[in-house]
Amino acid sequence: MTDPLPPLQTLRAFEAAARRMSMTLAAEELHLTHGAVSRQIKALEDYLGVRLFRRMTRRIELTDAGISFFGTVTRALSELSREAKSIRRSDDSRLAVSAGVSFASKWLASRLHRLMARFPDLDVHLEVTDAPVDFSLCQIDVALRYGAGQYPAATAERIMNETVVPVCSPEYRDRAGGLRTPEDLTRCRLIHEIGMNTTWERWFAWMELPYPNARGPGYSHGSMSIEAAIRGEGVALGRSVLVAEDLAAGRLVAPLPSARLEVEWGYDLLYRPGNRDHPKVRAFRQWIADEIRQFAADDVTG
Repeated sequence: MTDPLPPLQTLRAFEAAARRMSMTLAAEELHLTHGAVSRQIKALEDYLGVRLFRRMTRRIELTDAGISFFGTVTRALSELSREAKSIRRSDDSRLAVSAGVSFASKWLASRLHRLMARFPDLDVHLEVTDAPVDFSLCQIDVALRYGAGQYPAATAERIMNETVVPVCSPEYRDRAGGLRTPEDLTRCRLIHEIGMNTTWERWFAWMELPYPNARGPGYSHGSMSIEAAIRGEGVALGRSVLVAEDLAAGRLVAPLPSARLEVEWGYDLLYRPGNRDHPKVRAFRQWIADEIRQFAADDVTG
């Protein structure tokens, strides 16, 4: 059985007296009498079986044991204070959202103003990262990730599936002669998204065409490969969610709209297990469901 810890008030009295090197000043800080602080420190010394202070006529000083114990107590109380602060903050008006780089830049960020308008009491904070989310180590309320739907220690809801389709700038399409058939793409410069599970090789196999193994640039994020296509660097295999707004604006075209390949990965909403109906999580879930319905109605990519 674990030994009982000394009472918290004795640790607070010791920490304040050691930090200020005065029981009188510690008593003022803690709103106690000098005698109360002295008794609490004496109780702590009796519990530990060592003296923590040398008491002199007009001052006190730490013993060697007191110096060592002061460091431990300071770290422990600081950790308790930080954790208490984080718990209080988790129930306030701050809504912390974590989203992947490409999804945040090409879809989410431009819509967040509607979340803020709908829930004006929420202060929305967006963290943009592709790193795995660990709710036990961070103060994130909800996360949005692109993946296969498996996330340890998190509840996940699939919110959008996705397809991929070849996209390029209108100028590139015209320079390439219109790109009217899948075979036309075998002569194009292909833009690759590094790490994407649905590759050009897979797309050509699905079209029953030999993979041309054409040279072309590669980018670590879907948003970067899309920007390369907009610049006219070649043809990208565009993810439907990420390219929708650029297609609608005419910055990109899909010369072969029927050559659309379903992919296994999609966009998932993550939150702590058991937090589904937390007010902040529920508000975000309601809002993003409405945004996705509107997106599906407006999506020119089909």
